[in-house]
Amino acid sequence: MKNRIALAALLGAAAIHPVHAQNIQRRPMADFPIASSVTVSAGTKLVFLSGTVADVADAKAAPGTIDRLGDTATQAESVLGKLARELEALGLSMADVVKMNVYLVGDPRKDGMMDFEGLMKAYLQHFGTEAQKNLPARTTVQVVGLPLPGALVEIELIAAR
Repeated sequence: MKNRIALAALLGAAAIHPVHAQNIQRRPMADFPIASSVTVSAGTKLVFLSGTVADVADAKAAPGTIDRLGDTATQAESVLGKLARELEALGLSMADVVKMNVYLVGDPRKDGMMDFEGLMKAYLQHFGTEAQKNLPARTTVQVVGLPLPGALVEIELIAAR
């Protein structure tokens, strides 16, 4: 009888003070700064950020041109900055990002190929740094175009709290 009472008390205490398990597990790739997989446990809140494009980098450049929004690195940094601010407004940070989808338009100045190096230049300012080691799972694809003329980069995120 005493054992049953002790067990009931222990279970009741556990219900009042839940044990916090690791809710997000990341499996980094050995040779590239992304996660090969991210596991998010049940009960974790997911936040989906819509696809985001860059702000104007050069207001003097003609509307609808790449020069107005900047090269891939410039646009990617603008987009990641906007996403970081949106996460901050939600009480989150880039460390909470678990999935990233990146859409790159081929740059005419690079024979129509996507500028993966330019993307990585901006990406590595936010992920895989000494201050922010959490890596998201990520997909990067080249697309024919984006809704904003001159846009080379669109990024959407999923974050977990």
